Amino acid sequence: MKIAFFSSKTYDQNSFTLANAGHAHAMTFFEAPLNADTASMAQGFPAVCVFVNDVVNRPVLETLKAQGTELIVLRCAGFNNVDLNAASELGIRVARVPAYSPHAVAEHALALILTLNRKTHRAYNRVREGNFSLDGLLGFDLAGRTVGVVGAGKIGEIFAHIMEAIGCKVLISDPYPSNTIQEKYEIVPFETLVKASDIISLHCPLTPSTHHLINEAVLSQCKRGVMLINTSRGKMVDTKAAIQALKTGQLGALGLDVYEEEGDLFFADLSSEVIQDDVFMRLLSFPNVLITGHQGFFTREALKNIADTTLANVTAFATGEGEFFEVGTEKIVG
Repeated sequence: MKIAFFSSKTYDQNSFTLANAGHAHAMTFFEAPLNADTASMAQGFPAVCVFVNDVVNRPVLETLKAQGTELIVLRCAGFNNVDLNAASELGIRVARVPAYSPHAVAEHALALILTLNRKTHRAYNRVREGNFSLDGLLGFDLAGRTVGVVGAGKIGEIFAHIMEAIGCKVLISDPYPSNTIQEKYEIVPFETLVKASDIISLHCPLTPSTHHLINEAVLSQCKRGVMLINTSRGKMVDTKAAIQALKTGQLGALGLDVYEEEGDLFFADLSSEVIQDDVFMRLLSFPNVLITGHQGFFTREALKNIADTTLANVTAFATGEGEFFEVGTEKIVG
């Protein structure tokens, strides 16, 4: 099939070109994101491949349908940027990559915790300047701390296992925990987790119920000085509320690999430009805030799995045989 890739980078082109050896699809890569202004670029492509910040709303889907698009394939696990109701009404199928490398994201969450706690990013810069003072670098033992894991899917489960191995007490909040999770960890209501945790890490999908899950009211119930980690979706944290909590010390540290307005920032080199997002720039002014640009997924293994599964979805759609991870059903066809 002919596939139009939007928001593509060099690493996408490399990984998909390698994976395509077993499929022989006709791939065209566009660096531009998919939105109402760029949807016309997909003219004549029956399949369109998108990423986390591409806009796949009703107007875009209507344009794609009129141009002959039959399939949307997400090269990610989340699908909150796709209007699924509109896609269904228009007869456009939507597939995703349900699990590309849960270890990658879970390990990145740990990296954010360790860096914020032991301040290795600040120590690195000091030593390069010949400053070997330890003032301001004081951390705490993770062993014995309570870590609250919000969302116990594959990523959340692996993260919980990592933190337990370090010696932390792990609490889980998930409306539908698996039997394995229930057997291994203490399942508690979200409100209980918030009040008891020294570190809170978000690993749940973005839905209407999780939008601004972390807000002013929730932050006020946390332990004073709590550390908050978000490697899931940016809109789960009310950024302005987090800033206020940082200012008062209620929020002791904040690690973000995602940001609720990241669409205009992440995956681009803006180093020579003046960033216009005042809220984001305010976040950067805090010494106890660490932000990475949605790189939690970014490992060799994850890129290979993403490319393999995405192209397998297209092949299954075209042939009716093999695994087709359709959003909402994720069934095997053929």
